[in-house]
Amino acid sequence: MRQILYVSLAGENRIGCWSIDSDSGRLRHLKDTEVNGRPAPLAADLDNSLLFVGRRDLPCVTSYRFNSLTGDLIHVDDGPKLQGDPCYISLDKTNKYILSAYYEAGAVSVHSNNEGIFTGEKVWIQTGNGAHCIFTDLDNSHALLPHIAGERGINTILKYNFNEDTGMLSPSERESVKQPDNRGPRHYTFHPSGEYVFFSNEQDSSVTSYRYQEGDMEELHTISTLPAHYAGVNTCAQIKITPNGKFLYAPNRGHNSLAGFSINSNTGQLKSIGRTQTEAIPRVLDIDGKGQFLYSAGLETGFISAFRISDTGSLQFIDRFQVGKEPMWILILPVSE
Repeated sequence: MRQILYVSLAGENRIGCWSIDSDSGRLRHLKDTEVNGRPAPLAADLDNSLLFVGRRDLPCVTSYRFNSLTGDLIHVDDGPKLQGDPCYISLDKTNKYILSAYYEAGAVSVHSNNEGIFTGEKVWIQTGNGAHCIFTDLDNSHALLPHIAGERGINTILKYNFNEDTGMLSPSERESVKQPDNRGPRHYTFHPSGEYVFFSNEQDSSVTSYRYQEGDMEELHTISTLPAHYAGVNTCAQIKITPNGKFLYAPNRGHNSLAGFSINSNTGQLKSIGRTQTEAIPRVLDIDGKGQFLYSAGLETGFISAFRISDTGSLQFIDRFQVGKEPMWILILPVSE
């Protein structure tokens, strides 16, 4: 399986594309595309070879047709000007709707699109400061919206029903999942079974696992991403799970490491498997579709570090690759030969 990696570079107003060597995990540069407006979050419609880019200075979401052989991006359409800058975008499972979270504006939206052509706003809901991530569950029937804590967030997880026929979001019967003071849920990922969902907590520097069923969540436990007795400043960012559901990783911004966890698929419990040093301020990461390699970008360094994921979940350093200023998102795509 061939794979390519797109990285958005907010500090240079461009998106870089790299191919992944399937044996070594090394990156080879293919193409750069100028994208003004501080490109940040990325999402893809693989069926139609479309890449969606959140442009935070404009603000809007733009669609491009991607060429999986060359990495070229061909502009398709610009969405409407938004009421805030999107910090996270995703497509529902039908690829007909784009969901966006707005950190500064404190909101969530849904826009409809037809193969990259934006056709209208379905939802704009004010939620509160610090909204940071939104996508639908495996059944495409619910969506979760975490908000960070601190002075700039309301420290909660809001739950919504999602109608894939209309694109509408409506509050679930139990609208929110309360959080301890200063936990700050930021991003989340589902176990491949759909039975568990895992959240990275920005302010608490931890990961929380929940049992999940049709939008209902039962907290199981929380585990720190930091080593014992660490006293420095730190926050967590993204969270990623291997395709087989065995391992989970969350970056430490401050400690500048990747915290790894093994997952008990029968209970949803997490066990720390240690931390691996990586780039400074590792805001974003992604795992390839085979679960062989992990790529971590340093917001301050402009490099991506590549790691091989061992059978035990430990990370073995491969190499560093200079990609550009302020890498804000990494997205790995499988491509046909």
